[in-house]
Amino acid sequence: MKCPKCSAGMESVTFQDVQVDRCTKCQGIFFDAREHIALKDIKGSEAIDTGDAATGRKMDKKANVTCPRCSTKMVQVADVDQHHIVLDACPSCLGVFFDAGEFRDFKVYSFADYLKGLFRHNPGK
Repeated sequence: MKCPKCSAGMESVTFQDVQVDRCTKCQGIFFDAREHIALKDIKGSEAIDTGDAATGRKMDKKANVTCPRCSTKMVQVADVDQHHIVLDACPSCLGVFFDAGEFRDFKVYSFADYLKGLFRHNPGK
């Protein structure tokens, strides 16, 4: 499997029986359908996100990527609760790609994130 962002090889990484694929170069992580949800609430699972967040922000700008699992064009979507996190999602196999540092951020949902979401979805404002 090749990374959708930098085309480097991906390595399998397992945390508590959940296996994900991490890029050997940019350290982005590909999760099969709902694996990111399964790992979000498991203490210590952020350890799989070993990449540099600054590198992740640079890679996040790369759009028009294809799914490493099924080769379908991925679409960029903002996380429902944390709109600053933009993921690449596959509409076919439902896998998602997190750039380096995004999964660590995804695991931390703060009160400030909650407030930002309220104001963002307030019609007429």
